[in-house]
Amino acid sequence: MLSQHTIDDPDAYKRPIFSVGEKFRRVIWNLAWALLCLWTPKPLHNWRVLILKTFGAKIGKSNFIYPDCKIWAPWLLETEDVVTIGPEVEIYNPGGATLGSHSVISQGAYLCGATHDYNSLQFTYKKKKIIIESYSWICAKAIVLPGVHCSEGSVLGAGSVASISLKPWTVYAGNPAVIIRERNNLLNCED
Repeated sequence: MLSQHTIDDPDAYKRPIFSVGEKFRRVIWNLAWALLCLWTPKPLHNWRVLILKTFGAKIGKSNFIYPDCKIWAPWLLETEDVVTIGPEVEIYNPGGATLGSHSVISQGAYLCGATHDYNSLQFTYKKKKIIIESYSWICAKAIVLPGVHCSEGSVLGAGSVASISLKPWTVYAGNPAVIIRERNNLLNCED
């Protein structure tokens, strides 16, 4: 027989992390996204932005948000202008996530904003904000871990895992991601 999971349970692995109110809020959000956005044609970015704003997201102008992305908590999401959240992107943002202008989160990328302290008997849940600055690109299937700050113009290569903050105008690849080259600072280039 399964035991009840309560706040007072001495086993930290069985205690709930989120309150009933928080869980209910997420259920309403997931239901709204499924009914109002998940099935919509790709070009209806403005409609999906409106729904995200309704749930507390702070979204800049001209954002491109695809219907099959997953945003864990829109009320903890901030984007500047001209941001792309591509197909099948997952943003797990219990600690918050900020996406700078002209940043791109490509298909299948995963922003993971929480973890557990595996060295603690309490298996403490730790939320950390993820910051993706302007002109950064998180390539397809790349993973950004909790608390990572991707500085302006940084690139995280396809399938790579960023566990440390990325330097400006630098390209990273691998698991764990390491610097592979510098990137031209597009803001200082003359055409």
